[in-house]
Amino acid sequence: MRAIVFDEFGGPEVLHLAEVPDPVPGPGQIRVAVRAAGVNPYDGKLRSGAMEPVVTTVLPVILGLELAGIVDTLGEGVEDVAVGDRVFGWAQKPAGSYAELALSKRYGRVPDNLDFTRAVTLPVAAETSQRALGMLNLQPGETLLIHGVSGSVGGVATQFALRRGVTVIGTASAENQERVRALGAIATTYGGGLVERVRALAPGGVDAVLDTSGKGALRASIELRGGTERIVSLADPEGPSLGITMASGGKSARVDLTDLARQLADRELETTIGGIYSFDEAAKAAEANDSGHAGGKVVLVP
Repeated sequence: MRAIVFDEFGGPEVLHLAEVPDPVPGPGQIRVAVRAAGVNPYDGKLRSGAMEPVVTTVLPVILGLELAGIVDTLGEGVEDVAVGDRVFGWAQKPAGSYAELALSKRYGRVPDNLDFTRAVTLPVAAETSQRALGMLNLQPGETLLIHGVSGSVGGVATQFALRRGVTVIGTASAENQERVRALGAIATTYGGGLVERVRALAPGGVDAVLDTSGKGALRASIELRGGTERIVSLADPEGPSLGITMASGGKSARVDLTDLARQLADRELETTIGGIYSFDEAAKAAEANDSGHAGGKVVLVP
């Protein structure tokens, strides 16, 4: 099968197509003919070598945490799906979803009225949002500041928080203010003057902060909260030195992928695709993802 691999650490240019052996599903696994693969910030960190202090990478590597496609083969003991079913979920290590075939153990069903490219926007965003919001212990009537609402995780987290009866103030670039408002959040821009803008929008203060943007918003968040309590960041490298709780330290959250896919198909839940790239354009997809300004989920298709 064809897969996107890298055999040395570096920038997007190290990604290339290669012929690799077809994976064989083990007990409890399914093999999926991949129709869409999600690109995530973690992929860029692993590819660059930034994760080596905490994760030992055996090269060559096939990246990819998320997949959507058609069940191709069943492993021993799998009875909840059949060959030919439409599914999406998480790729099973050690190989990832940047391939024509990938393995999975955690998956849900994709309804017929939902494209694979939209389905693949959900797994990481939904699980990360659920986990981070749980760490903040939000209560109805509270006010939550979310940095990066126009991004993949930020948009889903906003919708989950609103469903809990929480008021959300969301930061995004000037061109994405309408998207923030469309999700139901109070929109404001990031950058200089953020503390004053948020205080004007929430005179009673903010009860919690979720930073999904990954850089530059934590010091303002601490000033708004009057300390580091109830601030969670997904990826800002400055977080630990400031005493901020990192979402990566939380326990995995259980999400019902099949129901979330139904909600997405019925427009009860919204996600945004930042770009769709072919396997031949893997380097371009990685560049868009690494920039932090893709405006939504970056998706690869075979």
